[in-house]
Amino acid sequence: MSDASEKVLGIKHLPLFPLSLVLLPNELLPLHIFEPRYQQMLKDVALNKNMFGIMLFEPSESFIEKPAIGAIGCAAEVREVQQLPDGRSNVLTIGVIRYRLIDYVDADEPYLVGDVEFFEDEPEDKTVLEPLAEEVFVLFERIARAAHKLSGQRGTFPEIPHIEAEQFSFLVTAAFNFENELKYPLLETRSTIERLEKLYEILQGTVGKMEESAEIHKVAQTNGHSKKKIDL
Repeated sequence: MSDASEKVLGIKHLPLFPLSLVLLPNELLPLHIFEPRYQQMLKDVALNKNMFGIMLFEPSESFIEKPAIGAIGCAAEVREVQQLPDGRSNVLTIGVIRYRLIDYVDADEPYLVGDVEFFEDEPEDKTVLEPLAEEVFVLFERIARAAHKLSGQRGTFPEIPHIEAEQFSFLVTAAFNFENELKYPLLETRSTIERLEKLYEILQGTVGKMEESAEIHKVAQTNGHSKKKIDL
């Protein structure tokens, strides 16, 4: 059993916090809690594992009033809470594990509560998985180096070690500011290979442009003098 699965062991009903964003496992998410119902939720989860569910919900694009049954979300663990004098809170959370919303629970609470099923990626062939993860890692590092040349720092690109492929795929995904339409399918899939293949496709289409921009930026800083030709 993984560490993530152990953290949610015994949890069947999860308080839900619908937001217009996608949270991934291992992704940090700061929140500003101001609505009374979610202030109450924070107090309640503090008594039991400090866990609630983040679910993508964009009401402006739908006639439904809450996330649909069967939708995928990510359990968020509360790491830090800064209580403000007026009752609002600044909260730091981290994604733990994904879940599927089976149904809503009739609970005497001001916030939504879901009957959920937690899951992780399915086991896959390591002879395919590990080389693919290495290819994505190489592309990610090339993009991070290009970002460093452009800005003098890695920016939003963290140092990502060689870790288990599923965790690695989520860390790489979290490093990019993907739109929900792209990020949600990467959360939803239960195939690490499928997620890595999509990341490879995206990064492969980006890395050349970033490296070219970085080289142009480098030349511009030397008043246009360079020993290396650049094809424009």
